[in-house]
This record gives sequence, C-alpha cells and structure tokens, in this order.
Amino acid sequence: MSDQKTQENESERIGRILREQKSMETDRSVFEQHWQEIAERILPRSAEFKGTRQKGGKRTEKAIDATGALALQKFGAAIESVITPRTQKWHTLSNERFANDEEVQRYFQEVRDILFRLRYAPWANFASQSHEHYISSGAFGTGCTFVDNVIGKGPRYCTYHLREIYFTENFQGMIDVVHRKYCMTARQAIQQFGEENLPQQVRTTAKSDPSKQFNFLHRVEPNDKRDMSRQDKEGMPFRSVHICMEGSKIVQEGGYWSQPYAISRYYTAPGEVYGRSPAMVVLPDIKLLNEINRAIIEGAQMAVRPPMLLPEDGILQPFKMMPGALNFGGMNRDGKPLALPLNTATDFSVAMTLAEQKRQTINDGFFITLFQILVDNPQMTATEAMLRAQEKGQLLAPTAGRIQAEFLGTLILREIDIAYQNGLLPEPPEQLKEIGGEYDIEYTSPLVRLQMSEEASGIMNVVNAAGTIGQFDQNIARTLNGDAALRFIAKASGAPLQVIKTEDEMAAQDAADQQQLQLQQLLAAAPVAATAAKDFAQANQIAQTPAPSPALQG
Repeated sequence: MSDQKTQENESERIGRILREQKSMETDRSVFEQHWQEIAERILPRSAEFKGTRQKGGKRTEKAIDATGALALQKFGAAIESVITPRTQKWHTLSNERFANDEEVQRYFQEVRDILFRLRYAPWANFASQSHEHYISSGAFGTGCTFVDNVIGKGPRYCTYHLREIYFTENFQGMIDVVHRKYCMTARQAIQQFGEENLPQQVRTTAKSDPSKQFNFLHRVEPNDKRDMSRQDKEGMPFRSVHICMEGSKIVQEGGYWSQPYAISRYYTAPGEVYGRSPAMVVLPDIKLLNEINRAIIEGAQMAVRPPMLLPEDGILQPFKMMPGALNFGGMNRDGKPLALPLNTATDFSVAMTLAEQKRQTINDGFFITLFQILVDNPQMTATEAMLRAQEKGQLLAPTAGRIQAEFLGTLILREIDIAYQNGLLPEPPEQLKEIGGEYDIEYTSPLVRLQMSEEASGIMNVVNAAGTIGQFDQNIARTLNGDAALRFIAKASGAPLQVIKTEDEMAAQDAADQQQLQLQQLLAAAPVAATAAKDFAQANQIAQTPAPSPALQG
C-alpha cells in the first residue's frame, strides 16, 4: 500500500512538472519567433528556435549583410574584455570587518587564486563558454551557463542554447526555478543514468537503435522543505530531478548546495521574465540594411547586364551577352544597331549613403563605436583618455550590473561550493570561522575601474590645483593625503598592487631608513672622534712623562 501511494505521489509530481513545462513553453512562444528572426540574420548557427535544421546545412539564407553578425562578435569580445578579461583577476573576496587583518586578507587572496586557477584550467572550458554566454546575451538578451562539479577536479562550464532553457522568477524577481529540455541518444542515456533507471522503451531501443534520441527534462528548484540537519539531498538548498518525457519516469533525483544554472539577462521589460538585447533594438535596421543591399546588388546587375531593346520583327537570333560574342543581324544596312541597352539611370549614391547610416546605427546599438574610441585615438592626452573611459563606464554600468548580479555572482558562489566539496580550499582563519565564513564578492574588472575614473579624474584635478596654488602657499601640500590619492589612482588604473608598498612595508622601510641615517651619522662623526682620541692620547702621554732634571736643563 505504501509503495502504491509513493508511486501515485511520484506520478502526480511528474504530471505537475510536465504541466508546468507546457505552461513555460506557451509563455515563451512569442519570444521564440523574435529570437528566430534575430538568429537568422546575425547568428545563423543558433537559428533553431522554430523547427529543426538539418545538421551541416546552410543557414545564411536571410543574412545578406554581415554587419550585424560582426557587430555581435565584437560585442561579445568587448564585454568579455571589460568584465571578465582572461589576463586579469577580475574579482576578489573581502570582509570589511577584517580589512586590516593580514591573515584573513591572505586567506581571501589564496582562495581567489585557487578559483582563477580552476576556472581557467584547460578542461574547465570557462573562457569559451563565458564568451558564448555574452554572445547569447547580446543576441537574445538571455544567456545560461551550467556549472557542473567534476569530482576530484572542480567546476566545468557549459553554455546551453537558449532553446533548451526555461525559467521563472520568485516574488523578488530572482530566477529560482529552471528547466532544461534536452535530447539524448539511448546510448548516452544509459551512460548518464544507468540502464536500470530508464523506461523500458529506452532500454529496448538502446539494443536495436542506440543512436535514436529521446527527450529529457531537468528541473532545479528551491528546496522549500529543506531539513538543515541532513547532508543528503533532503538537506540541500536546491532540489534536482531528471525526467524521461517519453516514459514519464524520473531517471535521476538529487540536489545542489548552490544554484548550478547561472542565468543573466541584458535588461528586462516590465512584466517579462526573459531578457531583451541590443539585437532586438537594431533588428529593424538590420532588416532594412539587408533590403538595401539586395537593391544595390540588383542595381549592380542591371548596370553590368542591362535589359536590351530589340525589334519585334524577330529578325535577331537569341542575343548573346558573353564577352567576345558575335550577334549576326544586330544592325541594319545603314549601320544602325537593332539592339540597344535600356538605360535604367542607376544611382548608387543614395543607397550607399543610407546603407552606411544603418551600419553606423547597428554598431552604435552594440557599443562598437564606444569600444573603439581609445583604439582609434591612441594619441589623446591622459585627461582625454580618462574622460572617454568615464563615458564608457557610465554607458555600460547597467549591463555590468546585471551581469555581475545574475551571472557572475551565481557563478562564483557555485565555484566556491564546488571547490569546498572537492577539498581544494585552505582552512579559513579562526576569526573568520567565528562569523560563519562570511565574505563579499568585490569586482575589480576593467569596467569597474572605468566607473572609478570619475573619482580618479577628480583627484587629479585636486592635485593639479594644489600644485598651482602651492606656488603661492607652501603650506598647501600639508592638506593633501598623497598616499591615499596615489593608492586610489593606482587601483582605478589597474596597476599591480605590488607597485605600491603596504603599510607594513612602509614601516619596515622607515625603520631601515632610520637605521641607515644613524649609521651615516656615526660614519660622519668617526673622523672627529678619531682626531679627538688621538689628541687625548697625546695629551695623556705628555702628562705622564716626567719633567727633565734641572741639572740637565742647565
């Protein structure tokens, strides 16, 4: 009876999940049409939202102009370079309570270095998958990266095609329930879940046709009935279940200590769950540019091979337009040609000007013009460069905020969880254990430094003003905290921390300088002391020498 009741509960659970999946698909259908139009024109390899495409088939039928596709690729590369550059450590860990605690700071730095080593390991695949995430965000407004736990190694990353991903928000507007609808061959399913856990249909097919595909559904949701005293799936913050949709059977069930799906949205419209993208903004311009190019191509064909005017008496044979062709009967006895080209008076200047305007609009929509400011003007002054950087930081701040909050925040928490589970993290200091190991994520990417450029510019203005006023007032230099100003400018400029001495290093340097000064003073006083000692010895010798006899003196 108990087994029957459990089976009924499992069936009810599967039915509830599948009904929710159906509702998600209905709600997302409008977005799919929009995504398909974008993908066909600027990301053809991902144009699989509506229907299925033949593997290896051509997918560029609607992409006449490559401006949008190139702008999207540049956008992805630029976002990566300013938010998660591969050659820099773009985040750290901190806790304001231990800002001056060297032991805690060394621990945070060690943890950060471990995360970056795991993240950029060859087998982790973070660099390529994060780039795909930014490409998806730029094209469709939403990107999804799954962070898997490879036992004994650490995290491994995979950015899924948006057609597989469905999600909902909680009351706070945060993504909490994620569905991934995917396909696996029968052979792959056995490798992943085990033959004994699969429906009979899959097991039978695996023997006769192992390459046949089946549909599966992965659901991750908050564990509302979490038992904090347990360390198994019942005590984990997130529940996980894999369902084989053909057999309506749960093939795997478990949980996660952290959200494995890191999903970011470029920006959202009121009442919408899925994100919107720069490509959606410039999609009308992309379509129009395609039509302009089509018209230009047709006009060029008309100019190269114009329509011909022929007599209607049928004297001429089929007219040959190839170079060097001979057309007999093409003129009358008076030498007048019987076939004349039709002058279409084609003028390309208007179309070319309009096309260039649309290309500029598309590049502006993807911030390409903004990203190229510093590249195109390498000779600008430091002040001009700082102002340009300030402008770039302000325009990209909303984008960075969402990426950091939704993508990178979830990603880093998941990475720390995986590193801890694999025993890859050092033992935290006791003072950090006492507060439960609390920490904050502090981003130090180039974009963050761009946003700090306004304050850095203000500091430079104050320093320059102090230098000018100091010519008339020598006491003005005492009002400036030069050490703090230099440290902030170095941080905003992205200079390595090693170029600025720490307080301990400065204290050690002061002690060394004081010792050196004392030594120099001793060396300077040595000749004087030696002369004084010599004079004293001579005087002492004279005092101890007996006076000569008076007889001898006489």
